[in-house]
Amino acid sequence: MPAIWGRSPDRTREVAERLGVPTQHEDWRELVARDDLDAIAITTPPAPHREMALAALAAGKHVLCEKPFALDATEATAMVEAARAAGRTAMVAHEFRHAPQRAHIRQLLDEGYIGEPRFASIELLIGRPPPAEPPPLAWGSRAAEGGGLLGALGSHFIDGLRHWFGDVREVSGRLSVARPERRDPATGAAASADADDTFAFTLGFESGAFATMTATSAASPATGARIHLVGSDGVLEAAQRGPNPEPDGVVLGGRGDARRLEELPMPAALVPFEDDRDNRLMAFRLLVRDFERGIRDGDSPAPSFEDGAATQRVLDAVRESSATGGLVPL
Repeated sequence: MPAIWGRSPDRTREVAERLGVPTQHEDWRELVARDDLDAIAITTPPAPHREMALAALAAGKHVLCEKPFALDATEATAMVEAARAAGRTAMVAHEFRHAPQRAHIRQLLDEGYIGEPRFASIELLIGRPPPAEPPPLAWGSRAAEGGGLLGALGSHFIDGLRHWFGDVREVSGRLSVARPERRDPATGAAASADADDTFAFTLGFESGAFATMTATSAASPATGARIHLVGSDGVLEAAQRGPNPEPDGVVLGGRGDARRLEELPMPAALVPFEDDRDNRLMAFRLLVRDFERGIRDGDSPAPSFEDGAATQRVLDAVRESSATGGLVPL
């Protein structure tokens, strides 16, 4: 029987009623301890992920954990080890591997469309005009609680780059806060965010390829994202209008002496259905299908906890590089 817990009882009750979930718990530990639940989805901010995942796995539950996966690589490693010891299906919600546009890129790379991958560049410019009043200081503005654009959206792109190019060998990066102004929600007093809203990084892969990304959530007007992949024999390009890839996203490509890039036909298998409620839902539903299959088959499909930990190590390395100014080997 489905059940739910949330930090806000009123909002939890509202969500439960809307989704037809019959039971709401005041303590997440009660939810984890139930004998009639096989799987737990952890959708909180990242700070409690480790404690919740370890408790759920110890209780014999399969776990689907939101990203950012953890606060640091030490926590991520503990979560991986717990999943291995429990023998449960354990996945991280990097659902955009299933977004048609990004899955198409992977398919084209596997088919050798651009030859040997050499280089990728990604630019993400999102944001709104500065509000008349600073927004309240929330967990997403606090670095110690796992906030920041690097974890929120950079983690998705890092997972995507790993999916396309393989393991990361070395990292350099820089973080900054372009719009730190916040207000204390309790007192209304001025406060400051210390979690990044702007970042840049370069990743070197074991394959010899490398990738760069620059991103900010303080751009106005926003222009979305643009991805370029360059190989020995061709180029791929993908764009999105907002922070997340759309289900109708396209991939452009060109090889040899082509004078311009052309739209490459999207394989029908990569768009198995439509869901116009939210542009993230189709990809997430496909991720959940894999999660259910993993439970039936007794394994953990990608992106697994191991993938979540690998991405976490890159996030940690970007932060270390920003603090030291050096290149960080993995």
